[in-house]
Amino acid sequence: MSRHKRLSTILGIVVEEGSVHIDDIIKRLDVSAATARRDLDLLAQQQLITRTRGGACANPISSQLPLRYRTTRMGRQKARIARAAAQMVRPGDVIALNGGTTTTEVAREVALLPNPTAPEDPVTVVTNAVNIASELTVRQTVRVVVTGGVTRARSYELTGPLADLILPRISVGTVFLGVEGLDRTGAYASHEGEAAVGAAFVRAARRTVVVADRTKLAGPAFALICERADIDLLITDEDARSSDVAAMREAGIDVRLV
Repeated sequence: MSRHKRLSTILGIVVEEGSVHIDDIIKRLDVSAATARRDLDLLAQQQLITRTRGGACANPISSQLPLRYRTTRMGRQKARIARAAAQMVRPGDVIALNGGTTTTEVAREVALLPNPTAPEDPVTVVTNAVNIASELTVRQTVRVVVTGGVTRARSYELTGPLADLILPRISVGTVFLGVEGLDRTGAYASHEGEAAVGAAFVRAARRTVVVADRTKLAGPAFALICERADIDLLITDEDARSSDVAAMREAGIDVRLV
């Protein structure tokens, strides 16, 4: 494993798990203790992590790291959620995807859907996530429409008022909405710009499907995307707490466990 890949792997572990011990790095990456220490020291010098006795932990900068360092958490659950969401899509559909790890998985599953009439009848994907657009552009079964805006490094999302130039002028069948928080009031994002674009997607779509693993059902994040009445379906993992699922259903949200 190259040093660059090793550093990225260590950083991803710290971001996802909050901390790491040198012994864990030695075991997971099959490196010496000296190499593990040097790698942690280098990441700490770059202020990406905070060194601790025997390891390292996340710091405020860690929480703002790009999406590629946050793809492993709840990976199996997100894959199941993505497959369930993709099964709702048919050739010729127009769908929307905002940014995030779960919606990125949805995009990958949509790209794998059989489409005997492609490229004459592709699935149209409207997205504000440049990583999703990049992955789907080469797919013959998918047509990609990208909203305008300014990129955010943490989520690869385009935000800002430029999205309003296109979204009010198109019709979307289903928006698959990734969220940072969900409660009886509605769905939330951690950044007001991302929430604003998410809200525009909801207004443009005839159906809103929230795709979120159980960790997102614990409560609100910073900025409201949409209210509960706007949510037609929540797809979450089967290990979600029964109390959280009951609260969603009591709020009138249809819930599908996968």
